[in-house]
Amino acid sequence: AWFQSVTPRTAGFNTIDIGKMTSAGLFITIALMFLGASPGGTGGGMKTTTLRVLTSCTKAILQGKEEVLLYDRKIAISLILKAVGVLVGSVAAVILATILISLTDPTLDFIKILFEVVSAFATVGLSTGITASISITVKLILIVTMYVGRVGILLLMSAVLGDPRRTRIHYPEENLLVG
Repeated sequence: AWFQSVTPRTAGFNTIDIGKMTSAGLFITIALMFLGASPGGTGGGMKTTTLRVLTSCTKAILQGKEEVLLYDRKIAISLILKAVGVLVGSVAAVILATILISLTDPTLDFIKILFEVVSAFATVGLSTGITASISITVKLILIVTMYVGRVGILLLMSAVLGDPRRTRIHYPEENLLVG
């Protein structure tokens, strides 16, 4: 169990037949793959530090604090925004690839499609065994998803959108109802 919880976040080794796992087991593995490895390693995914920043941010909000603290250090707003950007971009990439594959090959089981997409995005290498029977179009979508996951969602978005320019214009703050 320990090995099976670590390997989806790092190496992608499998000691069991992934295709025979229950939907709940596949979903837990999907969550672990999406979470990913720590940033010092070569594993993909969202990264554990991104999750830590986001959970600390949520904790600060629930406690009514104005600052996000982590190990007695204040987290910069730019880092919080980067973590939110990684989360939103990663979720969007996985959803887009899953929808494209679902439309391309509607005979495939949804949980297996999601598993393959997250495995590709997180560059894990695990498979439910459907890869041999999928079409070329689906394989190309998975290849692009692997590339996006390996390059990094923020780097890819900044390449598409261009470098942000510093501005001296500051706008007034607005309070919105959120949540």
